[in-house]
Amino acid sequence: MTAPAPASLFSQPPSRLAFMATPTSEARHELDRLVARYGNRHPGEADVIICLGGDGFMLETLRGVLEAGLETPVYGMNYGSVGFLMNPTDEENLPDRLWHAQAATLHPLRMNATTVRGEHFEALALNDVYLFRQTRQAAKLRIDVDGLVRLPELICDGALLATPAGSTAYNLSAHGPIVPLSGNLLPLTPICAFRPRRWRGALLPSTAEVSFTVLEQDKRPVAAVADSMEIREVAHVRVREDRSRSVTVLFDPGQTLSERIASEQFNA
Repeated sequence: MTAPAPASLFSQPPSRLAFMATPTSEARHELDRLVARYGNRHPGEADVIICLGGDGFMLETLRGVLEAGLETPVYGMNYGSVGFLMNPTDEENLPDRLWHAQAATLHPLRMNATTVRGEHFEALALNDVYLFRQTRQAAKLRIDVDGLVRLPELICDGALLATPAGSTAYNLSAHGPIVPLSGNLLPLTPICAFRPRRWRGALLPSTAEVSFTVLEQDKRPVAAVADSMEIREVAHVRVREDRSRSVTVLFDPGQTLSERIASEQFNA
């Protein structure tokens, strides 16, 4: 599913840097400073892509790297709020910091969704794929795993399948388990389950294919979301990990994603 990459990807400090910034004044100001100091390459020609923003902009950047088929690693500098995927803001000795950075390789979830009108959509998600009710009425979902019906009817606000990297995000807020990067597991978590009330979800192998079928589609419409892409009025959603696709994220030594996920399990 996801696994740490070697401690360093470079034999020397990388010099070809590409900078991308979220549209805030602070991030744009830092972008100008960094470009003036280090130059700015096209992402396809760079050794490293530097992402200036928060976790949301980082995910947007990573999806762009995936969709473009690039193998360029991405290093985030935090100009957002939480910054779980980001590093501290420091423009000094940036090539040397990148040289010593540690890497994590992330594999996305692939969502295939079909709407009640028969439209088909596909999207990648590095955090999670979730279904959520569109109206005041609870959703009714059937959940199949690898072609077997595991839950004939879940009455709930929704349900989600997360990656290990995403297990500390919405999944954790929904009281789902945190999964280590090396765990080869995907947490399947209900969102405000009403019936069966005591069902708390499941830990599935990373090879599992999960299918959600929306019951009573006309009366209880449901939306499906893959990170930031939302599809309304879905009838069926299939999700699996896509190991043919990957993206590499860089972290300062001692602040790897594996370490952050482990630390999160002991935070109050």
